[in-house]
Amino acid sequence: GCSISQASASMLASLVEEDGGEEGLPREDATRLIEGFREALRSRGKIPLDEETYADAAALSGVSKFSARVKCAMLAWVALEDALARA
Repeated sequence: GCSISQASASMLASLVEEDGGEEGLPREDATRLIEGFREALRSRGKIPLDEETYADAAALSGVSKFSARVKCAMLAWVALEDALARA
């Protein structure tokens, strides 16, 4: 679980940096990424993550088949969502 969480956080950070440019990733785009990631991980493998949108994080699609690990993969994404809500 910890390695999944760390990998997911690293992939999220890369996505935010790559897509955000100097201004940072717009809040709406970040929210869309988080919602899509959550939907895919809750789908139990029915909804794959698009590699063009999610880059390396698309590799985490397989985690959706293991409900005990979905929380691990979602941790950083939920933290970003919470930070955006508080900002």
